[in-house]
Amino acid sequence: MKNMTRVVKLTAISAALLAVYGPVHAADDEVSQLTKPDSSVSVGLGYWTEDRPQLGIFDGMRESGAYGLLDANIVKRDDATGTWYTFSARNLGLESRDLKAEYLRQGNIGASIEYSKTLRDNPHLFLTGLRGIGTTNLIVSGAGRNALPRNEVELGTTREGTTLGFYKNLLPGLDFNVSFKNEEKDGTRLWGRGGAAEFAVEPIDSTTRQLEAVLNYTGERLQLSGGYNGSWYDTHNTLVDTIRQGDNPTVLNNHFFLSLPLDNEAHQLFLDGGYNFTPSTRGRFKVEYTHATQNERLPTSSIPGLSLAGAPSRLNGEVNTTLVQLGLTSQVTRNFSLGANLRYHDADDDTPVRRFVQANARCNASECVDNTPFSYKTLTGKLEGTYRLPQGYSLTGGYEQREDDRRIPVSNANGAGGRDTQRVVPMRSDVEERTYRLQLRRTLSETLGGSLGYIHSEREGSHFISAAAGPGGAPSDLINPINIADRDRSKWRLAMDWTPLERLSAQFVYENAQDEYGHSQARPFGLRDGSAELYSVDVSYKLNNDWKMSAWYSKDLTKANQRGQRAEIRNRTTGALELRAAEKDADLSDAGESVGLSVVGRATPKLKLGADVHMSLNRSKFDERIIRTAPDPVPGVAAVGPLPDINTRVTTFKLFAEYALRKDSDLRIDLIHERWKTDDWTWQFANGTQFVYTGAGTSAATFTDGTSVVANQRQISNFIGARYIYKFQ
Repeated sequence: MKNMTRVVKLTAISAALLAVYGPVHAADDEVSQLTKPDSSVSVGLGYWTEDRPQLGIFDGMRESGAYGLLDANIVKRDDATGTWYTFSARNLGLESRDLKAEYLRQGNIGASIEYSKTLRDNPHLFLTGLRGIGTTNLIVSGAGRNALPRNEVELGTTREGTTLGFYKNLLPGLDFNVSFKNEEKDGTRLWGRGGAAEFAVEPIDSTTRQLEAVLNYTGERLQLSGGYNGSWYDTHNTLVDTIRQGDNPTVLNNHFFLSLPLDNEAHQLFLDGGYNFTPSTRGRFKVEYTHATQNERLPTSSIPGLSLAGAPSRLNGEVNTTLVQLGLTSQVTRNFSLGANLRYHDADDDTPVRRFVQANARCNASECVDNTPFSYKTLTGKLEGTYRLPQGYSLTGGYEQREDDRRIPVSNANGAGGRDTQRVVPMRSDVEERTYRLQLRRTLSETLGGSLGYIHSEREGSHFISAAAGPGGAPSDLINPINIADRDRSKWRLAMDWTPLERLSAQFVYENAQDEYGHSQARPFGLRDGSAELYSVDVSYKLNNDWKMSAWYSKDLTKANQRGQRAEIRNRTTGALELRAAEKDADLSDAGESVGLSVVGRATPKLKLGADVHMSLNRSKFDERIIRTAPDPVPGVAAVGPLPDINTRVTTFKLFAEYALRKDSDLRIDLIHERWKTDDWTWQFANGTQFVYTGAGTSAATFTDGTSVVANQRQISNFIGARYIYKFQ
């Protein structure tokens, strides 16, 4: 693929040379470019004037200051043997960087090695008395228990991956590829402790390994690709022990343990293929089988008194997944083509059901916890046909049916009333969805074409199996789960492509979707309806041979109406929180707008200039209100109004100038101005008071954790960078 990309790129360059120097010189230059590809190395320095915690989450330039700019792309070819040597490096002066070296003798043998480092910094600053951050032993501060002094803490993770690849041509049409990747992930991530809002930090120290070996066969009619995929996840931390400052560490009940993901592995065998029955008919197939296990010793089993007596020390988790897919496409007649696809997916969870937590002799509510393996089978069939009509029209119609057979999780023992204590929300054993598609295309003229499509789907299923509390009991049993609820969806899509001039082109897309969810008095909670709209316009214009510009605008709007229940209501008279059932209605919406303009061109034969402006606005609305309380009416219950909107705006201006010092070297200057602004209230209350983590307990003053979060809601920074670019062959 890389060689193909290189050839296409060089062919485009030679086509441009052909127009200037004529066919003879262009042909010579094309051969020269293929055998002597361009290479370049750039060295420079950049400077950010201010910290950028939000927009610098991934790029390794979060803090203000100077950064090295070093990139390289070196390509060499041995004409005598047809061997390519390539080396690429990106962002070598930054913490986030990529390097790759490759050796390839075309049609014979090749090898590669690749290294990458990726950062993910939390954009917030934490003021906390928590001690032991980054380790598996955390000491939690408490206001009434010798509170620890608060420190400024930043959280983030780092991924470092190394990939080795090997390629060998075994026979004509038969290739072998193998790759192995090792990735180390370290750092800290925001976490929580207990049922109340109490600050904790997850220590991350894990290794992920992946191995893939593939045989590819390409024949005149038959093409096959088969092999093996393996993955291994190993974590060096399995259990985090938290204790409050001043508590006696010898008392087990003073410790609060937090579990981490366990080691696991998966092995997959696969075979994909295609066969050309005739020049107009082709069949395709895919077969995969995956065996995944999780059998690490449970860390809780090594602490006396922590685990349930007699509970197993290992989960013995096992999931076997089978995938079979068949497809056929055919040009039945000159004007009619047909495609069919059948897909079978079976996820079989063979993990044994065992009890790990039991609070008393008889299980009620959540006092007993068994693992709940969940298996399902999905069969999907699809049929689609396209017919070419007169006057440039074409009509496409399709039908798809999906059937889910879901195994209902069952625990070892039942709770009160003989009901399964492990089922928190209602379940369905069978879910079926039917989808109809219709699309009309037409080329209106040589410069204008478009399409109009309509999709309608209907989802329904078997009767609901109640949750643990039984019909009409706990609020969780009244939920209409979004993923298996009855739903009707209709979607329209209009697309236009206009090229009135050779220099001007424009594309327009409009989409509209409407969802209606089935709900009843027995299960009124959950989504009731929703909608989504999208507008998108892209325009590009070539001013002349030296200058071109592009502009775009997009707007999306997603809405949903949701019915829920709230357990705590504040009493107007006393100000206390009362445990009362109250239904609430919420109209949720999320709107985004984005607009951009880009101009690039040559001011002189040696000077290239470019400018880019991008602005985006996202607005989230939470129109939530209480509509009924039980008992109804409830004296003294405060009215609840909508939460404030959250608005986030990002604006970026970029300018660059690239000047040719000599034929083989350039000087590039980059200027960037960016600003990020939000009124997100996640980490503060409506009155502007800063949110503070508080722990569980009878007295907030005694058990206060005291951690607060600093979220900078307005960030502005400027960047200037200079690079020297050297080009050679």
